Amino acid sequence: MGIIVIFMVLIAAVAFWWLSRQRLTAKPWLEVGIIGDVGGRWPPTLPKAKIGLGVFLAVAGSLFALLVSAYSMRMAMVDWRTLPVPAVLWLNTILLILASVALQTAVAAGRRDDFGGVRSSLLVAYASSLAFLFGQVLAWGELVAAGYFAADNPANAFFYLITAIHGAHVLGGLVALIRTTARAFDGPETSPPRTIGELRLGVELCAIYWHFLLLVWLVLFSFLMHWANDLVSFCRAALT
Repeated sequence: MGIIVIFMVLIAAVAFWWLSRQRLTAKPWLEVGIIGDVGGRWPPTLPKAKIGLGVFLAVAGSLFALLVSAYSMRMAMVDWRTLPVPAVLWLNTILLILASVALQTAVAAGRRDDFGGVRSSLLVAYASSLAFLFGQVLAWGELVAAGYFAADNPANAFFYLITAIHGAHVLGGLVALIRTTARAFDGPETSPPRTIGELRLGVELCAIYWHFLLLVWLVLFSFLMHWANDLVSFCRAALT
């Protein structure tokens, strides 16, 4: 339950920060200047796509927060038997970090109009994400081969459920990443400014989404590796 409260506080803090940047306390009727001449006086309007992505990430984040909270409460019961964590998850974590870094590099390249850098970075992110999903399937296969089935133990079921939901989010993000990559290879150098702006926006949206996926995976990975559990136990002992 505490995890959900912390998540909601973080969401509220981000919302307050965003609203504070929209000049809600400004008095436009007192502004001096030519109508329509923003000239840098007003911040640019946030694209609707970014707002939509922000709403989706808030919902998805709430889902993962509920999963982690249920995981934490369920593991305290007597029938919980911890399963071994496949070593390939370490490699998968590195691959997801690489994909996130590559997309952030693509954002920087797009701002410099370096479309060659955008293409190469998008390809690296796409390949790393595919490899991540393949690695997750390998982890499942390793556990099944060792006799750890979902129906045998709550810990097994939670592992498959958590990794499957996260993998589904990665797979869904790959659809948008494919479209953005195809647009990047569609000659942005000779495209009109609007098309180039749409490409930059698409790259930024993919980068934001992958940063979210990485953050969620790091939290999930810490619970699967029992690091977060040890930290929670330490905090509880310190408070009591």
